Amino acid sequence: MAENNALTASVFWRAVAAIALALGSAAPARAAAATDNGWQTEPDKPAFRVCADPNNLPFSNEALAGFENKLADLVAAEFHEPVAYVWHAQRRGFIRETLNAKRCDVVMGVPSAYDLVETTRPYYRSSYVFVSRVDRNIDIQSIKDPRLHDLKVGVQLIGDDGFNTPPAHALAEQGIVDNVVGFPVYGDYRRPNPPAAIVEAVERGDVDIAAVWGPLAGYFARQSPVPLTVKTMTDTESFRPLLFQFDIAIGVRKGDDERRARLDAILAEKRPEIEALLKSYGIPLVAAPDQSALETNPPKQ
Repeated sequence: MAENNALTASVFWRAVAAIALALGSAAPARAAAATDNGWQTEPDKPAFRVCADPNNLPFSNEALAGFENKLADLVAAEFHEPVAYVWHAQRRGFIRETLNAKRCDVVMGVPSAYDLVETTRPYYRSSYVFVSRVDRNIDIQSIKDPRLHDLKVGVQLIGDDGFNTPPAHALAEQGIVDNVVGFPVYGDYRRPNPPAAIVEAVERGDVDIAAVWGPLAGYFARQSPVPLTVKTMTDTESFRPLLFQFDIAIGVRKGDDERRARLDAILAEKRPEIEALLKSYGIPLVAAPDQSALETNPPKQ
């Protein structure tokens, strides 16, 4: 279970919504290759070079509409550099083929414990949530709520049972299986924002309630033509070592300590602006177990 917990943490360095750089199947050919947006023609020109997915709202997209795109703009302004992107679907090989290949220098959202990169101080912490239609009056927050045995429940799935999301495992441990509907976190990359399919299923009434990574749920609930409610998942402690909440940070190449330190300082200084940005996208924010970890900038071990 401890091994599975580590895999889950790395898989959900997106939210998502999705994720699994080392575990997922390769993206379709048109999305798998890294593409630069022009800076490679001027290798000596200073730029804040970002590795990002071109089709992954609310995090990033090629239209620069994601909150990580906006955060990149904010941070790059402090570096006095323009933002330059390397676009790559976040699938297997993402870090190897972008950041570690030195095609770019930062990834705007990774779990703080993600061991393929060096990470900054966290700039937000979010949780899995339950999403349901307001008109259904389903007020479930607890992963142990007995009503989940009788509702059609949507869950995000990564692969075989060994690599499913924490809510999927928690429901299965309680025997909640036959009424569960799985939605792959990768989805159909030919359509915009494929991980949003689980929230759209709640809109249509295909499922009664869904367990979703918070940033994905909060953003698409706001976009829904049908009013949706988003509730932070509770009563998860007995399912440890599975994690249901994650600190998210900026990632840089290992050994790039100067850049990481500079990013730490910017994140600390710009924290009110960053929090306002996240809230404007509907991102559910939760307090860290030790809030002082977000208030200070402890030395990295």
